[in-house]
Amino acid sequence: SANFGNMFSMAGASLFLPFLPLLPTQILLTNLLTDFPETTISTDLVDRELIDRPRRWNIDFIRKFMLTFGLLSSVFDYLTFGALLFILHAGPTEFRTGWFIESVVSASLIVLVIRTRKPFFASRPSKYLAAATLLVFGVTILLPFTSLSKLFSFTAIPPVFLPVLGGILVLYIAGAELAKRIFYKHVMF
Repeated sequence: SANFGNMFSMAGASLFLPFLPLLPTQILLTNLLTDFPETTISTDLVDRELIDRPRRWNIDFIRKFMLTFGLLSSVFDYLTFGALLFILHAGPTEFRTGWFIESVVSASLIVLVIRTRKPFFASRPSKYLAAATLLVFGVTILLPFTSLSKLFSFTAIPPVFLPVLGGILVLYIAGAELAKRIFYKHVMF
């Protein structure tokens, strides 16, 4: 759902930005980093009530889930765009770096939120999923400040960007928790 949301955001941003929101190598790096924690999902500690009986795949449920959480992801992408452009006055390279950070960190953290029907803090992920998520979080935050940043056309963003992006991430996690509560109340699986 996050990938769906990011591509929806990318398409929309392309309509009003005079530059590409992310470069092709940045999109590939985003996908690589966000997929890394997901390789550990098979080790996850699934909530007991979800394994108490066999369950069938429900394509309608999956479609609704993707649309709900993909569109929620886009809302926070557009909030990030607004903050980067109108509050932080980011140029193209700073914009791409800021959105890359928000996009990768939010996609990685949101897995911890949507992996359970409970509040995310009430359901412990596996140590591998938690470690992979923390690793990606750290690499993503630090990458623009390393010599590898030039390889991906990133820049060291001003420190004032990080609290703004952090605030957006906190709002996104809170929004995802609220959306999850509403979603499971109205959609049966």
